[in-house]
Amino acid sequence: AMPNSINELLETEVIFLIGANTTEAHPVTGYRIKQAVKDGAKLIVADPRQIELVRYADIWLRHRPGSDLALLNGMAHIILKEGRWNREFVQGRTEGFEEWRESIEEYTPDRVAEITGLSVRQIQEAARLYSGAGKAAIVYAMGITQKVTGTFNVMAIANLAMLCGQVGRRGTGVYPLRGQNNVQGACDMGCLPNYFPSYQPVEDESARAKFEDAWGVELPSWEGLTLTEIFRAARRGEIKGLYIMGENPVLSDPDSTRVEEALRSLDLLVV
Repeated sequence: AMPNSINELLETEVIFLIGANTTEAHPVTGYRIKQAVKDGAKLIVADPRQIELVRYADIWLRHRPGSDLALLNGMAHIILKEGRWNREFVQGRTEGFEEWRESIEEYTPDRVAEITGLSVRQIQEAARLYSGAGKAAIVYAMGITQKVTGTFNVMAIANLAMLCGQVGRRGTGVYPLRGQNNVQGACDMGCLPNYFPSYQPVEDESARAKFEDAWGVELPSWEGLTLTEIFRAARRGEIKGLYIMGENPVLSDPDSTRVEEALRSLDLLVV
């Protein structure tokens, strides 16, 4: 979940957008970004495609597909070497800084330029614009996460934000935009196999007692099945009915042939 609200994008000075076609996939957020730019915010867009927000961008980083990690670590490398990082925030609020510093030594501007297809000047300009802001925000979506290096991409974004002290204040932060309709809201409301609403664990006896009292039912103390586990259980005949709302698992889930087999094995399917 994002640490700041969407409307706080109107309070920031620099927005760094990477791995997200926001006006198409998240139009409300896209509109907020346009508003912010019209009100004077600077915009960095990192995307191999010429998405609509490129027209609003001060810097467009058209890096090679799959080179996000090198770009992010390369920007951090420049910020560190040029002394543009927030020492007070890093020393007081982070862990593992020296190990991380060593890990990005190899991401020199020349090497990152070679990997990403960008010029050294472009990478430097983006790094200096982001690190020079009093308030800066990073917005990303599934263009960052749905890759082999997806976890490391997200970690690199978090590291970049922490390096510059851009977390924990209004108008700063990291904005992960989810991939399908109201994924975040569904998670907040407890549509997860291991949490009640507001991320209270089902195995927590006090949390379970609270919801049992409120809902007037007895609740299980064990975690449920994940999405992929549900379809495996359906193929084994352990799940007889499914209620699917607002998505097409044949398209969005891995191994569509097995998903189809699972759906055909059900006694009841409601879409």
